[in-house]
Amino acid sequence: MSEFKQLTVQGLWKNNPAIVQLLGLCPLLAVTGTFINGLGLGLATTMVLIGSNITVSLVRNVVPNEIRIPVFVMVIASFVTVTELLMNAFTYELYLTLGIFIPLIVTNCAIIGRAEAYASKNPVHFATVDGFMMGIGFTIVLVLLGGMREILGFGTLFSGAELLFGEIANDMTITLYSSDVNFLLAILPPGAFIGMGLLIAAKNLIDTAIANRKQTDTQVVTRARVTGTDI
Repeated sequence: MSEFKQLTVQGLWKNNPAIVQLLGLCPLLAVTGTFINGLGLGLATTMVLIGSNITVSLVRNVVPNEIRIPVFVMVIASFVTVTELLMNAFTYELYLTLGIFIPLIVTNCAIIGRAEAYASKNPVHFATVDGFMMGIGFTIVLVLLGGMREILGFGTLFSGAELLFGEIANDMTITLYSSDVNFLLAILPPGAFIGMGLLIAAKNLIDTAIANRKQTDTQVVTRARVTGTDI
């Protein structure tokens, strides 16, 4: 398997920072009340991941080993500041909605972990792909959890899309059902924990099914070879 394919599989599935490494759970569980909130934070995190991975990879042979972690944190903080200013300028209302969780990207263990574990040891092109795939994997979990909670809690999907995409998305909201009372369990923090648990359980079931299928296929091939040898 090529390095690029391996990075894709690791970021999106096998080593997903949210549902495998369980990193960055504080913002993940806090802001995923809607699909758009999850998408906004996911895109911001992805931007920081890509920028920090590229920079760390470029300076990996220059920074002394003793001070690498403080340097990595400063690099990440710089890209978080840039991202925060861009959101403040172009998606101000979404910036206000996400609030403190944008600057808290600095403390996201997924970003620091990738800088230390991968970007500091690999060339720029590999580090870029790693940051992108880890960010996309994190974003997918954010939007899945946010979409699930929004549907169950409010009966809508893509509510507030104009906060991210502007006036062109004013009519993007889809109303699946209407109710006088919202489903509070889905909206409140306990709903985020339950939804996250369901996503992790679904991934584990899929992994188990794939492993069982591979084992069955291997046994069938082995038996066929043994039978052919005997004949």
